[in-house]
Amino acid sequence: MELNFYATLVCMVVVLLIGRFIIKRLAFFHKYNIPEPVVGGIIAAIVLFILNAKFNIQIKFDESMKDPLMFAFFTSIGLSADFASLKKQGKILVTFLFCVTILLFAQNILGILLSQVMGVNPLLGLLGGSITMSGGHGTGVAWADVFIKEPYLFSPAKEFALASATFGLIMGGIIGGPVARYLIEKNNLKPNIIENKDYEIKDDDYEDESFFEMPKKQKLITSDTFIESLALIAIPLLIGTQITKILKDSAFTLPTFVWCLFIGVLLRNILQGLKVHKVFDREVSVIGNVSLSLFLALALMTINLSQLATLAVPILVILIAQVALMILFAAFITFKIMGKNYDAVVLSAGHCGFGLGAMPTAMVNIQTITNHYGPSHLAFVVVPLVGAFFIDLINALVIQGFLYFIRFFI
Repeated sequence: MELNFYATLVCMVVVLLIGRFIIKRLAFFHKYNIPEPVVGGIIAAIVLFILNAKFNIQIKFDESMKDPLMFAFFTSIGLSADFASLKKQGKILVTFLFCVTILLFAQNILGILLSQVMGVNPLLGLLGGSITMSGGHGTGVAWADVFIKEPYLFSPAKEFALASATFGLIMGGIIGGPVARYLIEKNNLKPNIIENKDYEIKDDDYEDESFFEMPKKQKLITSDTFIESLALIAIPLLIGTQITKILKDSAFTLPTFVWCLFIGVLLRNILQGLKVHKVFDREVSVIGNVSLSLFLALALMTINLSQLATLAVPILVILIAQVALMILFAAFITFKIMGKNYDAVVLSAGHCGFGLGAMPTAMVNIQTITNHYGPSHLAFVVVPLVGAFFIDLINALVIQGFLYFIRFFI
């Protein structure tokens, strides 16, 4: 059964509504801040798995909107950042990248050690390490294609890579909220709205009001302002996709969403520097959050759970160990190195998301935590830059180093 664009859109919205319905009525999900798309998406994936396994019914969705939704979200993140704030947060960027790099090494060491203990191919441990945990589906499939060929000849590499990345995607969305809640309650933390200028209310979100009782009122989202914000989203999407085509198979090849993010940053700062247009941050954020929720709903409900069902015991042991490592690392290393404050909590939740496989999951973790406890502008700037760009470069070097170790010493 193939669903067209409109039927797929209806399913995506229904998945979000189901997730919201369940979270409102089950205290566990609300208590631990499990995102709506994760709850609804996993339920949809389970239903589709049962239909396929028991009744041989396969449903294929129209995934043509998946990439545009993801690109729109990352563009909104780019539009919310300015060079001044990036300059202020340069030290934090480097510190967070240091945490992320330590985890890459830890994930691979754990995977290889467990594979040696269980007597299986160490490439299985590497596939269950940073390749799929911090790399995700794209990195996993790319390296699986390498492992299938000489000199490795590891034929089941692609199946293990897809299953590992899928497992990581699900767990990354599940553990972020509980880890953040544990850290917030244990340390009695709150967002520092008063002292941190990053959290101050922006003037462009408000307009003057003549009444004495209401000196300021919140700027309304109207059709005119929405079209302006939509144009700001559309321009980086167009330029980013074109850059990807031009630089395909070159030394500068990067994922399209990274280009969209950077074009968004440039566009915002050019307009701001020339004093041509003020970005309506709250409106851009609304567009980005809606795009993220719809994207994640589609991504999760199209997961093939049969890949997880066919996992061998060794890879399942490695993946469970990786989840435990991520929880402990985020709670006791990322949190402490990043300053043991509220921002550090949100950064740790984001690390749980992309540290187990997906930047969108990291961002929905951050969105859920900040919606529940309060804002963290720092996390929305730092996590995408590290998780969407820098981590891929460093991960490639780390993987090459471990491959050298495996080939010559194991």
